[in-house]
Amino acid sequence: MAKYVIGLDYGSDSARALIVNAETGETLATSVKYYPRWKKGLYCNPKINQWRQHPKDYLEVLEATVTEALSKCAAGVAENVVGIAFDTTGSTPAFTDETGTPLAMLPEFAENPNAMFVLWKDHTAIKEAEEINEKTKSAKENYIKYEGGIYSAEWFWAKALHVLREDPEVANKAYSIVEYCEWLPAVLTGVSASKDIIRSRCACGHKAMWHKDWNGLPPEEYLESLDTKLKGFRSRLFDETETADRPVGHLCKEWAERLGLKESVVIAGGAYDCHMGAVGAGVTPHTLVRVIGTSTCDVMVASYDEIGNNCIKGICGQVDGSVIPGMVGLEAGQSSFGDVYAMFRRVLEYPIRNILPSMFTDTNHSKEDINKAVEEICDKIIVTLTKDAENIPISESTMLATDWINGRRSPDANQLLKGTISGFTLGTTAPQIFRALVEATAFGTKAIVDRFENEGVRIDNVIGIGGIALKSPFVMQTMCDVINKPIKVCNTDQACALGAAMFAATAAGIYSKVEDAIAAMNSGFSKEYVPNANNVKSYAEIYKKYLKLGEFTEKELYK
Repeated sequence: MAKYVIGLDYGSDSARALIVNAETGETLATSVKYYPRWKKGLYCNPKINQWRQHPKDYLEVLEATVTEALSKCAAGVAENVVGIAFDTTGSTPAFTDETGTPLAMLPEFAENPNAMFVLWKDHTAIKEAEEINEKTKSAKENYIKYEGGIYSAEWFWAKALHVLREDPEVANKAYSIVEYCEWLPAVLTGVSASKDIIRSRCACGHKAMWHKDWNGLPPEEYLESLDTKLKGFRSRLFDETETADRPVGHLCKEWAERLGLKESVVIAGGAYDCHMGAVGAGVTPHTLVRVIGTSTCDVMVASYDEIGNNCIKGICGQVDGSVIPGMVGLEAGQSSFGDVYAMFRRVLEYPIRNILPSMFTDTNHSKEDINKAVEEICDKIIVTLTKDAENIPISESTMLATDWINGRRSPDANQLLKGTISGFTLGTTAPQIFRALVEATAFGTKAIVDRFENEGVRIDNVIGIGGIALKSPFVMQTMCDVINKPIKVCNTDQACALGAAMFAATAAGIYSKVEDAIAAMNSGFSKEYVPNANNVKSYAEIYKKYLKLGEFTEKELYK
């Protein structure tokens, strides 16, 4: 009988479970569930960039997706599942008690956003990130040099410090801190003490300043210099981390019963979605894998010889084994990509949602019919904009925008930045604005590509994964022309979950190393975009203007 594995991919809005044949990579079934509390907008405040998620959301969709996916499989599949692995967003940390339980799971903190997981895109810790950057300048060691040299409000210590300052009750109860991708494997293996949670090399290396050069996390002296509220946390956290190909334990009895699986199922270590997505896409040296969604994560792997002692400036970290064990994982990304388009869609939706329904006062149209019509119109906005925008010649594309709608992740993190758009005339149309936003996200991509190459990391080609890569030829061709590199599109829209399945298969002993799992289980590519020489030349000139607009925005408007 064949052996099967389950890849679990936890995104910003939903989670999906993929049941995969561990020997062939064939997908047997999948299930996607939205986080119920998150979908209602609970615990979030967009006005102050507060984005929190309740741990119960994660557990409820875990059970729902796995059981539903297994129900779609033939008899005998469940009893032959041998491994499970998770990927999650990050940095998405939460404070825990001594048992390793996130504080929001305790009755007294059940409705407290500060006791929940602080989602990757939460930017409430901008002040704390600035302080970390400033304090590190005078520290004995540059503890952020392997994280691009600039610490971000999206990362572990900035978020932890912000919550400790903001909420004395949480600070008083907090014993330790856990990343989302570490907590879920701990839950499935029945861990009951914070000290026993296996820590993720990926999460801790890229976001928590963990590095072997200083024996793990930064020393207590440094953390206390940031704020005395961090006193004691280092000793209650960890010294060692593990790569995601290593098993962290077996399925505990409670969760074996809840999921309908055997207790012998191996649970692999957790990692971030973009890193496992790169593996799912078949990452190799000199290839940039772009996980394109609401934001982007750009991931590469490089040999120790290629990186040497070089610390690449302005990216989101270089970590030994964070993607493929035995190689250095490199991460960059844009804080908003699909979110840029979604923002513009919401602007255009305003009259549709707030005026159109009031126009139907007769009794021939029910409220249900009106709402349905509103949703149908809104769903067609991006499709229609895309159709019209791609027919605008580049020479007539007079508008210019930056992609910093949600700040800038890389190169050179700066969450204080906001988007800029210029070139309005009395004849400006919605498709022209949309085209400028698409071009802006492509220019943001080029800034990342240029930074890697200027720092000595060669990029020969690009792999795109995610819904936008599969569904928007206009966006992908624009990006291809701007960066002047071929782009292959992964054949599956579940590359992150497939990557998790590859790690599950490796941890379960089906493969001796991740590269073997990639070779056997990869999905291949559905399409390849090649640069249009004329467009490349035109965009090279427009990109210079993008850089000037970005420089003005950063130095004059949001300095």
